[in-house]
Amino acid sequence: MKKLISMLLAMAMVLSMVVSTAALADEATGDVELPREETLYFAGQQWGAVNSWNPIGTNQNNSMGIAAGAGWREVMFETLYMWNVLDGKLYGLLANDDYEWNDDMTALTFTLKDAAKWSDGTDVTAEDVIRTFDVGVEIANGTGSSYGPYIESVEGEGKSVTINAKLNDEGAPVNPLKILDFLELTPIAQAAWIDTCYERNGGDATAILNDPGDDVVWSGPYTKYFADDQKVVFVRDDNYWGQDASMWGKLPVPKYLAHAIYADNPAGENALKAGEVDVCQQFIGNVQNLWLEDGLPISTYYEEAPYGVCLTMPTAWFNMNMPVIAENTALRKAIAIAVDYDSIIANAMTGQSPTFADVPRSLMNPTDGEQALYDHDAVADLQWTGNDVEGAIALLDEAGLVDSDGDGWREYNGEKISLNAVCPNGWTDWQASMELVAAAGQAIGVEITTYYPEADAYNTVFTDPDQTEYAIFMWSPDASTPSNPWTRINQFMGMDYVGVTNNWSGNWGQYKNEEADALIKQIPLTTDEAELKNLYTELTKIYLTEVPSFSLMYRPSVFHAVNESVWTNYPYEGSTYTMGDGTEVLVPPADCTDGFGIAALYNLELVG
Repeated sequence: MKKLISMLLAMAMVLSMVVSTAALADEATGDVELPREETLYFAGQQWGAVNSWNPIGTNQNNSMGIAAGAGWREVMFETLYMWNVLDGKLYGLLANDDYEWNDDMTALTFTLKDAAKWSDGTDVTAEDVIRTFDVGVEIANGTGSSYGPYIESVEGEGKSVTINAKLNDEGAPVNPLKILDFLELTPIAQAAWIDTCYERNGGDATAILNDPGDDVVWSGPYTKYFADDQKVVFVRDDNYWGQDASMWGKLPVPKYLAHAIYADNPAGENALKAGEVDVCQQFIGNVQNLWLEDGLPISTYYEEAPYGVCLTMPTAWFNMNMPVIAENTALRKAIAIAVDYDSIIANAMTGQSPTFADVPRSLMNPTDGEQALYDHDAVADLQWTGNDVEGAIALLDEAGLVDSDGDGWREYNGEKISLNAVCPNGWTDWQASMELVAAAGQAIGVEITTYYPEADAYNTVFTDPDQTEYAIFMWSPDASTPSNPWTRINQFMGMDYVGVTNNWSGNWGQYKNEEADALIKQIPLTTDEAELKNLYTELTKIYLTEVPSFSLMYRPSVFHAVNESVWTNYPYEGSTYTMGDGTEVLVPPADCTDGFGIAALYNLELVG
């Protein structure tokens, strides 16, 4: 019924909207008009001005072009394979669907598509894959820090590539799962361009990481067209190799992808309601009211709550660089059990999440597959649903964290415990969650003040392993990748990323636990299902006992609300894309950009 209402209303609105255009001032070419019927508008992905177009750099703040959501964002810089969160499979993009392990899983081989080319017309070859990995390790960018611990080398010639696993002391691969992640989460850069960037920066790692990349070569269907502090626009590359029959067989439908830079979630939501935005990747409270009460041609992947596929759990991370936090497990757990999660889910999430009574907290997302991986009964006495102020007070009193001077606040080593709770400004659902964390602190005598810096500044601080600016801060662990839930658990408790600079990979709170780290390292090499379940159960026990962080809700890895007044045929439950061989593949709700979700751009149709 919702789809029918959306379509009828869309027909009424499209006459006035299709003819509208948006004028952009481009200093190089003068005023440029974007025809509405050729432009797909986004909200909720880009916050702040683009810093660079450099795919091997860092702090690019280029979320439409260089970022991961429900898989890598395949708009401009492509990966070898695309991940599909709905069926848990990898689909070839730059590479063919032929990756293969050797018998002991120490090497993985694949071939690149014959048709795959760079924007300058040259072939995508093994040298590009090799150079992308090698330079990542050398300059310690995200690729190097994420995969250097697991990949020994990348070799190959022409269109044939071999990835050699790093081996442990017993000669076994350290983690085959992370090699699969490399296939779908590493954007491949052109070797020749990498060399150009390297040479002009004199091989200096810091300079390379911060190179603006204005002359970058790309392989994807779109490239940069315009960017300032108000908007970013991509234009379709009509020479894109992917129109070959071995890939999509055609070009994506919209000529332009445009993203205005909105101040906050309400601004983006208002633009979606007005039809100024087509695809909205941000949380919208009571999203169902947009069609049920307001009668707008807006839809989501599911017609009923939770409206999206819940794959992750935004988490409050404790900063272990701060002694008051690192030295007081009781403080961490007291804050965690005092938070009113039901209020977060009912109010901040407007019911768009299971509760922790419905899906008890652990290290797993709410999917049936992950929930089956640990022994629920074995950890039941460690789990909490929240709002346990009395229990939190008892924990703190027993630990000797008391108010000795009568000012209403507890002390540690003679000083008032004063923390902050931090998340990006404008992320309204996260801000509402952190307000409830602060309220929990007040209820138990721990001063917690909220702080909301702009997203680009926030991203610079929380990825710094030495930072002491944020005490409790929000970020989401991995949702669905070939390596999960292992990667998510490593993000929560693994020591691989402790001390790593420019750390986008995990353990942002710098938690150290050698027992947990040893258990984590066993999982990728464990094939016995019973033993695997035991490992996941033991790790869940440690996590719920030590509380290095605490998840606040369950939610989709990306939100996906669409306005169907101009464009239609977006992904919805059960929608598919027909591959070149005739195979029907489910298209995930991934904002038409992420992983296999980019297939949506090839299905889109203009209304009317």
